[in-house]
Amino acid sequence: MAGPEILEGGAVPVKAWIRGVEADDKALDQLRNVARLPVVFKHVAAMPDVHFGIGATVGSVIPTKQAIIPAAVGVDIGCGMMAARTSLTASDLPDSLKDIRSDMERAVPHGRTGRGGRNDRGSWGATPGSVDSGWAKLKPGYDRIIDRHKKLDRGKHVTQLGTLGGGNHFIELCLDEEQRVWVMLHSGSRGVGNRIGSHFIALAKKDMETHISNLPDKDLAYFQEGTEHFDDYVFAVGWAQSYARENRNIMMARVLDALRKHKALPTFSVDKEAVNCHHNYVQRETHFGEDVFVTRKGAVSAQEGQLGIIPGSMGAKSFIVRGKGNAESFHSCSHGAGRVLSRTAAKKKFTVEDHAAATAGVECRKDAGVIDETPQAYKDIDRVMAAQSDLVDVVHTLKQVVCVKG
Repeated sequence: MAGPEILEGGAVPVKAWIRGVEADDKALDQLRNVARLPVVFKHVAAMPDVHFGIGATVGSVIPTKQAIIPAAVGVDIGCGMMAARTSLTASDLPDSLKDIRSDMERAVPHGRTGRGGRNDRGSWGATPGSVDSGWAKLKPGYDRIIDRHKKLDRGKHVTQLGTLGGGNHFIELCLDEEQRVWVMLHSGSRGVGNRIGSHFIALAKKDMETHISNLPDKDLAYFQEGTEHFDDYVFAVGWAQSYARENRNIMMARVLDALRKHKALPTFSVDKEAVNCHHNYVQRETHFGEDVFVTRKGAVSAQEGQLGIIPGSMGAKSFIVRGKGNAESFHSCSHGAGRVLSRTAAKKKFTVEDHAAATAGVECRKDAGVIDETPQAYKDIDRVMAAQSDLVDVVHTLKQVVCVKG
C-alpha cells in the first residue's frame, strides 16, 4: 500500500513514503530534527529511498518560509539525471559491448586521478568547442559570484564542465520494454558546485553562531530572507544548478556523437524531448497557497504530467516516470533506490566476485574500485517504486546493458 507514514516529534510532522522499504532509525531521527526548525512549512516529506545524510536526510523534501538551509541542498548542487531515447533497438547492438563502452569513456572525462591535479583524467586537458560555448553562457554569472566571494575563484570550473566525476555518477546505455536503446547519465555541478555549497554552509553557521546552540544539528544552520548572505546564496545556488544542467547537456551530446561514429551501429535518431532533471536543489514554488522555498535533497520534482527519472543501481532497473502532482509530497518523488549500506560497509561486506555476479550481463567495471556502488548496497528498487505509486506513474522501465563509472 502506498501513502505516507506520519512521524511525530518535530514542530511539524514528517510524512514518509516508506511502507515496505527499509528506513534506518538514524535517518528517521534526522528527519525529525529538520521538522523541529521554526522555518519549516507544513510538514517534511520523506521519499522511499530515504537514508542518513549530512545535516539533512537524503531523500527528503523540505519546504521553508523565507529561509533556505544550505546544508539541506548540500554540496553536489544540481546533481541530477538526463535520459534520451534513440531509434536504435537491441538488435542493432553488437554482441560485445566492450568497444562501445570504451568509446563512451573516451567521449567524457570521468573519475579522478592525481588528487584532481593538473593531469587529472576526470577533467579536460584542452576543452572542446561545446565546453567553451557552454562556459560562455555561464561565465557572467560566475563573475558576479566571485566579485562578492573572491575566495571561491579557485580550482577547476571550465575544465570540469562536460565531465562525469566519480562516486555514484554514471553514464549508461539501457533497453526499455520495447527494446529501444536509451542513453542515461547522472552528474551535477562538479567541483565548482562543491566549493559554492561548502562556502555558504560555513557562512550560514557563522551567521547563526549566536543561535546555533538552539538548533537540533549545527549543519541545519539557515539563511533568512533579508539577511546579509541570503540573496548571494540564492543567486549562487541557482547558477550552480544551471552549470549542472549544462554539464549534463554537453555529456549527452558527446556520448550520442560517439555512438553515431561507432562503426558497428547503424544511423539513428534521438527523440526530441530528453528528460533533464535535478534531484539536489532548491527553488521557489507555491504549495498549499503559500510561496515557499522547496529543497529537494535526493528527490525529484513530480508535478502532474512532469517527466522524471528514477535510477536503480548498476544491476537493477531504472524508470522514466510521470508525476501525479501529489500535494502531500510537495509534488515530489524519490531520486533513486537509496543506499542501505555506507560505502565503507559495502567495501567490507562484498567481494569483487559478489559484484561481478550482481552485474552479470552489464558491460561495466568489475573491480574493487566500484564495490561501494555494487547493487547490494542499495534498496530494492521495486519496493521503492511500490511505496510511491501514489506519487508517479511508470512510463518506461529501463535495464542497463553498459555502465560507465568514474
